This record gives sequence, structure tokens and C-alpha cells, in this order.
Amino acid sequence: MATAVYILCALTSLACAVLLLRGYGRRGVRLLLWSGLGFVGFAVGNVMLVMDLVVLPERDLAIFRSLPVLMGLAVLLYGLVWDAR
Repeated sequence: MATAVYILCALTSLACAVLLLRGYGRRGVRLLLWSGLGFVGFAVGNVMLVMDLVVLPERDLAIFRSLPVLMGLAVLLYGLVWDAR
């Protein structure tokens, strides 16, 4: 059951990233770009979570799965704070 939740979280964050980046492509609003890139980082982090806990349970990938999420948060924070008009 936990595996299904991890996979659904990864798919949901990937869908959010696609929709946000598609919206940026149509309208050109930079906040959509930063949000989309943030969700790309979240999706990669969720995929790494599945890899860590389901595919490779004997290895500890906690650092590697946290880095994409941290990068996504940094991009989103940059877009919200420093790129605001």
C-alpha cells in the first residue's frame, strides 16, 4: 500500500510540473516557470524516494533523494522572493 502512495505522489508532482510549465509556455508568466521547475525537483525527489524505499531498500539514499527537493525549494523560493515584480 505504501508503494502505491509513493508512486501516486511522484505522478501527482510530475503532473503539476507539466501543467505549470505548459501554462508558462502559453502565457509567459514567470511565476508559473519557477513553480513548474520547483515541482520538477519535487517529482525527482519522489522518484528517488521510490527508488530508495522500494527498489533498493538495502541502500540508504536519503541524501540523494533530498537534494532534488532542496533544489526545487531553492528555485521556488528564488522565483517567489527575488523575481517578484
